[in-house]
Amino acid sequence: MTQNTPLSARLPRLPLPADDVTQRVLSAAQLRARGVSAAQTSAQCLPGGPWQHLLPGVYLLHPGPPTGQERLHGALLYAGRPPVSARRAAAGAADAGYGEAMVTGVAALALHGFASAGELGALHRIDVLVPRTRRLRSTRFVEVLRTASMPGPVRVGEVPVAPVERALADAVAATADAADVRRLLTEAVRDGHCEPAAVVRELSEAKLLGRPAVVAAVDALLAEGRAVAEARLYAMVREHGLPEPVWNVELRLPGGPDLGGVDAYWPDHAVAVELDSRAPRYGVPGRRGGRAQEGPQWSAYAAKREHLERLGVTVVHLTPRKLREALDQQATVVRTALMAAADREPAAYVMVLPR
Repeated sequence: MTQNTPLSARLPRLPLPADDVTQRVLSAAQLRARGVSAAQTSAQCLPGGPWQHLLPGVYLLHPGPPTGQERLHGALLYAGRPPVSARRAAAGAADAGYGEAMVTGVAALALHGFASAGELGALHRIDVLVPRTRRLRSTRFVEVLRTASMPGPVRVGEVPVAPVERALADAVAATADAADVRRLLTEAVRDGHCEPAAVVRELSEAKLLGRPAVVAAVDALLAEGRAVAEARLYAMVREHGLPEPVWNVELRLPGGPDLGGVDAYWPDHAVAVELDSRAPRYGVPGRRGGRAQEGPQWSAYAAKREHLERLGVTVVHLTPRKLREALDQQATVVRTALMAAADREPAAYVMVLPR
């Protein structure tokens, strides 16, 4: 070859842009590992050239606009690149990878399948979560979120994504519109992505529960979660052939005080089912990982359960998560309680009233 040989002919052979997004978007370190110098890369990215400078240290190996997947891969390469002190060690690697970076916020929700998050390719920004010790800046379409508490990523294909609850909290933090917040939170529960308690926990730890746009949305979230849990409870009774209970009733001693409401009750067996759809409370607001507090709501629930059991009523405590993840097992628990009624001392007579 001579100096007149076109640069493209002098470049090391690279994979042509193909269906694999990891071959269409490469970091500077990945290009060096493939034998492409910084000067050659810069020349390829000149106006009218075949490549583009997508993000600092990240290159798109075709001249057209980037797709949503290419922007996503590029964002992770940018946020996951090693610190300056470690780049020489990583330069010889064939693939520097994403490091600890993961997608969060609305982009993560789109990957998790949220309809209300919109199409990945239509998003104006991609939020990427990195450890607090990183000193990366947000740039172009990438918003870098630093945190002292990195969650374990969920893999959507090959993409590391924040769990739904964390992605929701990060999306809500960046969303001012109350209607958008409500849509995201209710879809999370309605479509079975996560449980209300887990969402409220993340919102609490991110200090978001006091925002006006979040307050009403959380109420809607909890109502949606309870409706979904009740539907699962109805399905459990019917699909597993359990006796039909009376639904959503108040229990009361004759001439005495109210004993409280239960979600299902079998009078002939003195067995009650109560769904626990309480919102959690936390000991250290705003600190991720704060210890849960039982609080007055839990104390009232525990006192009611203890009172009923002293009267001979068996109370089966079910959570929305148990009904979602282990419906067959929960049906067995209820069936066992009903069968055990014949071996117990007769319960005190209680009145059953509509709630």
